Amino acid sequence: MSLQPAALPAREPFLTREARSTREAMLQRLGIGTLTFLGNRLAVIGVAIILLLVVLAVFAPWIATHDPNLQNLRAAALPPSGANFFGTDEYGRDIYSRIVYGSRITLYIVGLVTITVGPIGLIIGAISGYFGGFVDTVVMRITDLFLAFPSLILTLAFVAVLGPGLEQAVLAIALTGWPAMARLARAETLTIRSSDYIAAAKLQGASSWQIIIGSVIPMCMPSVIVRLTLNMASVILTAAGLGFLGLGAQPPTPEWGAMTSTGRAYMLDSWWMVTFPGLAIMAVSLAFNLFGDGLRDVLDPKSN
Repeated sequence: MSLQPAALPAREPFLTREARSTREAMLQRLGIGTLTFLGNRLAVIGVAIILLLVVLAVFAPWIATHDPNLQNLRAAALPPSGANFFGTDEYGRDIYSRIVYGSRITLYIVGLVTITVGPIGLIIGAISGYFGGFVDTVVMRITDLFLAFPSLILTLAFVAVLGPGLEQAVLAIALTGWPAMARLARAETLTIRSSDYIAAAKLQGASSWQIIIGSVIPMCMPSVIVRLTLNMASVILTAAGLGFLGLGAQPPTPEWGAMTSTGRAYMLDSWWMVTFPGLAIMAVSLAFNLFGDGLRDVLDPKSN
């Protein structure tokens, strides 16, 4: 019987152990927290509304009953009926169909702002908190400059420079959203950089960038994800506000804020023009808040 030399275990990439430990802790918390989340009825309701929003956005051509931009002046300002569930607007367009297609605009704005603001704020905050000193001072003073102005006012200023439009509104919202994420990531990093993980990594000769990417950022992610989820409601309201002022999506795009702005002129005689788009904004904003509260119970260790 020939003896084969035992194969040596493959050398793990540097910091894999720390990153894997972080992921395992997150997965364990997710597994335990799932029961807590499902036990939170309000959070489940929020998820249901968000899933409904996604379904409306994906299957809008099959769910809508009319072309959202089709005008029929003979059927203008009709009240809700079997033919038009939410009535028609001043041009005879079906409000229900416009709200269904408007879910695509809302989901587009929320998704694009989230995937832009989250990584930028996380990276900037982690770098600022880890290096400290002059880097931290410069980055935080820039952050403070953004946070010194109300977010809506600052967003309006960016839109005034960029011009009206859906893409410009998304960019303006993203430019005003990253400072809060950077502040949160920095606060988490200040605590993490003094942990045993970081001390062990330094003793093994890890570079600062390896530590930031392999340990700091993964450990900051749960708090940032929770904050992003809670911030989605604010994004929706800000986007609706820009649409209401005519600075967001431009006609004839079926955007809920713009629909509310148009309907206010007919509010006394045709209440449905402003009521249903307003209810859509309120329902989705509330859903993201409820979802964020439930997610915080699962991911935020300080909440348990």
